[in-house]
Amino acid sequence: MNNLAANGPAPRERRVSLTETAYNALRLRVISGDMKPGLEFSELELAEQLSMSKTPVREALGRLCVEGLIEAFPRRGYRVTPVTVKDINDLFAIRAMTEGTAASMAALNLQAEDLNRLEALAAVRYEPNRDDTIKSFVNANHAFHVAIAEGANNPRLLALVTAHLEECTRLFHLGARSRDVNPETGDDHGRIVQVLRLRDPEKAQQVMVEHSEHTRLGILHALISNDTRGLTL
Repeated sequence: MNNLAANGPAPRERRVSLTETAYNALRLRVISGDMKPGLEFSELELAEQLSMSKTPVREALGRLCVEGLIEAFPRRGYRVTPVTVKDINDLFAIRAMTEGTAASMAALNLQAEDLNRLEALAAVRYEPNRDDTIKSFVNANHAFHVAIAEGANNPRLLALVTAHLEECTRLFHLGARSRDVNPETGDDHGRIVQVLRLRDPEKAQQVMVEHSEHTRLGILHALISNDTRGLTL
């Protein structure tokens, strides 16, 4: 047995592992809304919460800064990046274009079993005061939209849709926490499935664009009504 096997991972490997652990934990807190937009904090606070030294926490925060989820302020600490109205409008403008096109193409490709799965995903509901059900709901929403994009049978379009869904994940969590979105999401998703069953590309694109706009307006309204500190122009 060599020294590495006998003594365990090298210090750098242990640090990378701790950094990854800290990164995953903090990213989840930001995405899920546990750490709200606009929240200010220090490395020391997070290190104590995670029972870690400051080094892996600092490295994890560096990654989150690169992703735009966290902002660093020299000698002051960090802040969860606020959500801006422009960010929301820009994201959903792109979503309307990409997902509208994907739905149009998928209307001609999706099989009966695909549509049945979409129907099951459209039926997923959550309890507004239970974080575990919110997470399941957001995951089901992601799976619903990805499945339609997959049905377009265009890998580049799928990559675009997936990337923008990932960017919207924090908004979906914040929206679901701020108000009960079960009725509007369920109705919109159910209508999308109905139109896809008709194999009408033009109508499929229309209902997907309408759904994107409903979601955009709902998120804006919820954030403006519930926590203006985390929303900026």
